[in-house]
Amino acid sequence: MTVMLESHKATKGLVRDYVHDTLLKNIMELTLEPGRFISEKEVAEMLQVSRSPIREAFVKLSQEELIETIPQKGSFITRIDLRLVEESRFIRETLEAAIVRQACELLNAEQLLRLQNLVALQELCVAEKNDKRLFELDVEFHQEMIVGCGKSRTWALLQQTATHYNRLRYLRLADNHDWDMIISQHHAIVQAIREKDPDQAESVMREHLTRVTVEKEELKAKYPTYFK
Repeated sequence: MTVMLESHKATKGLVRDYVHDTLLKNIMELTLEPGRFISEKEVAEMLQVSRSPIREAFVKLSQEELIETIPQKGSFITRIDLRLVEESRFIRETLEAAIVRQACELLNAEQLLRLQNLVALQELCVAEKNDKRLFELDVEFHQEMIVGCGKSRTWALLQQTATHYNRLRYLRLADNHDWDMIISQHHAIVQAIREKDPDQAESVMREHLTRVTVEKEELKAKYPTYFK
């Protein structure tokens, strides 16, 4: 099956980075679905680049556990590993439950307004059924809160471990457009921070980050070939 890759916007810099970022985006957004065969020749034709940067991008994606090469068979997009999903979810819940408590003391009015504006933009995505933009805004919401508390390195750590977790999250958004619970929980988190109620903020955050525990089994049943 031929898939036309959506080209990544960042065309500046090394061709290797362009190829990597384009493939990464398409893997995360499931344009390149889990388990799919992928070859250097195919990518070279799609992106109109030489084999060398593609080979380098494949190595980096293998290190990120998004491409695997099987001897005598070739390279494949890795299936979503639920063991890695759960580990990432555990890390996120542990760290964000602590950080949201700090947010109740540390975030100022301007930062709270930015969080509220992000939720308002998410509501527009719900109306337009725009899952790609909703995913981006969801990431921005959590980043704004974490970095706003002075934890930029913590945010970087979370991103390093989130590849399989984020693939599952994107699949959930694309599969089910009932996003009201996500939006209502974001509203509740902002409200708890505004009211400086750390117990409520932590409670909502934990509930927010444990939803994937139930959803992952539903998605595995519906898309069995996507999972390891």
